[in-house]
Amino acid sequence: MLGSSRSRHRLTTALAGFALLVTGAALQVGTAAAPAHAATTYRVLFDDGHAEEAGNADWIISTSKPDPLAQDSSPSSETDWTGALSSWGVALQKTGSYSMKTATSALTYGGSSTTDLSNFDALVLPEPNTLFTTAEKTAIMNFVQAGGGLFMISDHTGADRNSDGYDAVEILNDLMTNNSVDSTDPFGFSIDSLDISSGYPAAISDSTDPVLNGSFGTVTKSLIADGTTATLKPSDNSAVKGLVYRSGYSGNTGAFFATSTFGSGRVAFWGDSSPIDDGTGQSGNTLYDGWNDTGATNAALALNATAWLTGASSGSSGGGGGGGGTCTSAQLLGNPGFESGNTTWTASSGVITSSSSEAARTGSYKAWLDGYGSAHTDTLSQSVTIPSGCSATLSFYLHVDTAETTTSTAYDKLTVTAGSTTLATYSNLNAASGYVLKSFDVSSLAGTTATVKFTGVEGSTLQTSFVIDDTALNVS
Repeated sequence: MLGSSRSRHRLTTALAGFALLVTGAALQVGTAAAPAHAATTYRVLFDDGHAEEAGNADWIISTSKPDPLAQDSSPSSETDWTGALSSWGVALQKTGSYSMKTATSALTYGGSSTTDLSNFDALVLPEPNTLFTTAEKTAIMNFVQAGGGLFMISDHTGADRNSDGYDAVEILNDLMTNNSVDSTDPFGFSIDSLDISSGYPAAISDSTDPVLNGSFGTVTKSLIADGTTATLKPSDNSAVKGLVYRSGYSGNTGAFFATSTFGSGRVAFWGDSSPIDDGTGQSGNTLYDGWNDTGATNAALALNATAWLTGASSGSSGGGGGGGGTCTSAQLLGNPGFESGNTTWTASSGVITSSSSEAARTGSYKAWLDGYGSAHTDTLSQSVTIPSGCSATLSFYLHVDTAETTTSTAYDKLTVTAGSTTLATYSNLNAASGYVLKSFDVSSLAGTTATVKFTGVEGSTLQTSFVIDDTALNVS
């Protein structure tokens, strides 16, 4: 987005007309009710409102809905509940630490129904086969942003089980790219339009990752029986991480299982529904026992991921959804949306401003670094104490406006640091028309007092503005 130099900051194309559809999702204290984390019970909602039983699919934990306990209140084996996901549900139930429900109607967040997302710590989408409505996508994204866990399980492209013109690949990509909260690659990955017939994708080596090495076992391999993968985009979300890869792939391509964060929440992706299929379910369905496949460790992967998404376990896969110990969930930054003006933060002159030349994402104030069209450096910082035992996520919305025309050279740069760690560097090459959510796991700083700092350095000609709003440092 081009701008022209102004007297103090360059007079950029105003964003006043950018009527943000996401004002209710700003990461400020009290903007949305955070998902409740019970002291000993972690609540998981399995979706069955989007054709998860179409065709031969039987992606339910029990035929008793919403409460599987009505079928058997104390299941000892997976056949005590009926459904191709009953092994998953029963395994969680037997720990005594989880409570599960099944949603059969529209997904909501902040409502009064027993299956409203505000009543849960994690949402499982097991190969949905109908599009989510606009309202549902808003609910899901706000739920995750406020601290909930989202488990997205896809299948191969073309797996349109109800013949409505949409398969799980399209539906889940639509959720991530066509919602009112953040459609700018919020999780840092996209699902590939592929049909991979078979394989045993291997897990990366990471003994510290709680999804690969959790209380339910160690993950070594998964299973592909007609599935797909994801392409990772860490430049959009540095928290994205591939855990299991298709044979011959690594890095940003061929990720069969991946994790990420969004706001204060956590996200997991799996590229096939066969690994969660336990081979038993309702009469008439043709099922496949991937859950107990001896060549893979699918049960451990599903269960460890559930624990991580709900906050029953924490660790290096990302921050957000919750942590162990006695950490009290909180947002730690003072004046996070800059609406109190030039307070709490330490900033260069004129950085915290209500100037109409660049619109705030929410409210009137924002932090506007650089934008002079001449050699200039601006800083914005705040020291914060992160309690021991907490998972911590730093997030903020960034808008980059530039008059530079190059598509290859970073003349003007914004560096983001937390303590002594450089989290990211942005430049004129990241210019975009609106605000983009950035999220970083800073759990390694728990137990310390660290300074969160933004440093904008502008070259000698042609302005670049780095505009920041709605910051947050959430711990849980």
